[in-house]
Amino acid sequence: MYELERRVGKLTSLLEVARALTAERDLDRLLEIVIAEAARIVDAERCTLYLVDRNAGQLWSKIAQGPGGEVRVPLGVGVAGYVARVGQLVNLSNPSSDPRFDRNMDRGGGPEPRSLLCVPMKSPRGEVIGVIVAVNKRAGAFDAQDEELLEVLAGQVAVATENAHLYGEIERLFDGFVRAAVVAIESRDPSTAGHSQRVADLTLALMDAVEQGARGPWAGRVFTADERISLRYAALLHDFGKVGVREQVLTKANKLFPWEMEVLELRFQYAKKSLEAESLKRRIHLLRTGAGQSAIEREESACQAQLQELDAMFDFVRSCNRPAVLSGGGFERLREVRRRFYRGPDGKEQPLLSDAEVERLSIQRGSLSPDELREIQSHVSHTVRFLNQIPWTSQLRRVPDIAAGHHERLDGSGYPLGLLAPQIGIEARMMAIADVYDALTAADRPYKKAVPHDSALRILQTEVDGGRMDAELFRLFVEAEVPIRVLGREVLLQGRNSWPLK
Repeated sequence: MYELERRVGKLTSLLEVARALTAERDLDRLLEIVIAEAARIVDAERCTLYLVDRNAGQLWSKIAQGPGGEVRVPLGVGVAGYVARVGQLVNLSNPSSDPRFDRNMDRGGGPEPRSLLCVPMKSPRGEVIGVIVAVNKRAGAFDAQDEELLEVLAGQVAVATENAHLYGEIERLFDGFVRAAVVAIESRDPSTAGHSQRVADLTLALMDAVEQGARGPWAGRVFTADERISLRYAALLHDFGKVGVREQVLTKANKLFPWEMEVLELRFQYAKKSLEAESLKRRIHLLRTGAGQSAIEREESACQAQLQELDAMFDFVRSCNRPAVLSGGGFERLREVRRRFYRGPDGKEQPLLSDAEVERLSIQRGSLSPDELREIQSHVSHTVRFLNQIPWTSQLRRVPDIAAGHHERLDGSGYPLGLLAPQIGIEARMMAIADVYDALTAADRPYKKAVPHDSALRILQTEVDGGRMDAELFRLFVEAEVPIRVLGREVLLQGRNSWPLK
């Protein structure tokens, strides 16, 4: 009866290990469980799990019970080293008398062992990747049943370890692909280099702040490891769709393209030369008709006034060409310039500004025309189409949806879908705050100067006040000093304390 109960207990321990193998994704935690159960299964005082380091030609203690720190020895040294080298089980009832026994290795920091069972861990390919060592059977010596059970356990652990390593390699490979994708998009627009990584870091830091001190609807919110990884990938890839946007639009610094502004400047210069030529003709006529010096001087003075007026007009046009961060006006004078004409090479009068130029120079916010803005906004749809081509695992299946929501706004004014607050998850809400903050404060954008930290927070506050961004998440972003924690105190181009949070 006792033997049956003992057998059932060992099989129960094996079942616990099997359950852990399917449920536990943290390899270190899994191996700790395995070693604890291994000691119970074979009724040993302690167990140690060694892994083989082929590159170094060593065996090292990954998980160890009992005294002593990490042990590293060359393959072949000690009983464990021998088993790792030849791939065969060794069961010793008097280990110290065996020639393969090595006191420094096989004692494991404890007293001289009375018995020792050493089993190789073999991968599905038959390669020894580690060794499990059980020391000191509590009663008697390790028997055939112990050998059988520990071999079964070692096989399960070997598969789990191999899978974990393979999973890690796949994860590193995919992570490398993600980083390569970020480099690809940022190479098209070097001015935004680092933006995706900063957005990811800011968003993950805000995620930490939510867990540590959120109130209201986000109180008690805890994120899983899968949610963290999903958010990181979504943040890193949120702008990948810009590969589908024309580079000249991506890098557009002013409302008119450089070549358009050059044409406009030449037009004003030609208008000035045309005006001077017409004035010169009038002065010649005055001389021929004997109008007198005063009339000629009045004509010269009138010409200079007109030239200065053209210069002032062009200076105003040039100022209108520069983009604004916030919506603004002051473009009424462009209509006056539009009503001014000059005589072209064909002798016909032509306007100094076309209707299309007036329209684009009157853009109240940013540098993009409505069509160009729609083209830029289309990057989100391109991103989603790209991300939907990736066969995401079940744990990462939400990455495309999270990335798609970083330009949505709670009042429905965002894009591409115009979602309302109930349809926008917390991850997209956090990323929206991080994305706008970094876009405002980045010092390397060709179309704007960097906005100081405090001013960026003021702009974000207007978004919150307008019901477009999450008030609680923004409170945490400010009070937890997320930008400072991620980017350093150099972001405080103006004193943070000078800006009161509402």
